[in-house]
Amino acid sequence: IPPSTNVFSCSRILRRYQLKSKKKKTNWITACNQTSHRSCDLTRFNLHYLGIFVLQVRATVDGQHSEWAQTEFCPDKEAALGPPSNVTLAPAGSDLDVVVTDPLTSNNTSMREHVPNLYYHVQYWERQADGQASPHKQLRINTTMVTLPGLKAWTWYCVSVQSRDDFYSKTSDFTVPHCMQTEGSIPWWNIFLYFLGSLLFFFLIVLGTIYGLFRCCKTMKDVLKPSDQMPSHLKKYLCSSPGSDIPRLLTPDSESELLCEGVTICPLPAVLEIHIPPAEELAAPPSGLDVRHSRQDSSSSGDSGVYSSGGGSSSSALKHLSAVRHNHMGSDDSFKGLLDPERVNLREMTAHVKSQPEVADEGVVDVCV
Repeated sequence: IPPSTNVFSCSRILRRYQLKSKKKKTNWITACNQTSHRSCDLTRFNLHYLGIFVLQVRATVDGQHSEWAQTEFCPDKEAALGPPSNVTLAPAGSDLDVVVTDPLTSNNTSMREHVPNLYYHVQYWERQADGQASPHKQLRINTTMVTLPGLKAWTWYCVSVQSRDDFYSKTSDFTVPHCMQTEGSIPWWNIFLYFLGSLLFFFLIVLGTIYGLFRCCKTMKDVLKPSDQMPSHLKKYLCSSPGSDIPRLLTPDSESELLCEGVTICPLPAVLEIHIPPAEELAAPPSGLDVRHSRQDSSSSGDSGVYSSGGGSSSSALKHLSAVRHNHMGSDDSFKGLLDPERVNLREMTAHVKSQPEVADEGVVDVCV
């Protein structure tokens, strides 16, 4: 059929015994109808591998049909044989084990069911490092597993397998080459190098771990306790104002860190009252001296009052007060305990009283001690 875009072909199929039978009506099965391809796939019809079929093909151009061209087709005789579906290599010391998987049918079953005398042609060679071709060795096997003999240790070899059937002289294509390196006894220098390499690797791992821990500890120490000290002027500014609202740093000798071993509670200071009589009462000499000394008991912080009458000035009143205090030093221990701890300075009190203006009536001057 000449190639043209306007040419279409039609194919049909029939079993050969049905064509020769006169009792049954011929029922052709259309395989490809009005197709522009020059081939037709008959896989979907599931043809029997040992059957014989009649194929007819005709061409159609612009609605005109050609005569039917007829031919016979026998899959067992004319169908191509496929290569092995899989090839696996496995090292066996200095040799190689080759495992071959049978070619499959359209139903994913082994072709050995239809071709009992199927065998394989194994071709293997040494792979050169420089890419040059090496001589190929041939091996015929009837099983699916073989060990390639006479190989060198620690050498790369490539293997390719082909399916064959001698009944109709069918051969398949070779599989894609599979390459693998053989094994063997390990030389002593290789063992020594492996030992040195593993030792160096372990040393680097341990050294890296120790260095990482050291860096982590140093970083934590620098964060929690930095080595850089605060500038002196800033430290002085923060520590010199304890009563201010500005936050300050606490030093080891800070007052807030000092501890007291004992605490003494003192009473409130006593108030000394001096009563000065009027001037007319002080004109005559006193017939008697009346000094009143009142105090509270030792458990409280009471006031102590002294009343005196004497000359016509505040100075003589103070002198009488001093004389009374001297007379009662031995007899009244409670009065001494009240005045002595307070350390009353009579000179200061005299100067203070003289500076006060004299009044006609009785006055009271309170002095806090």
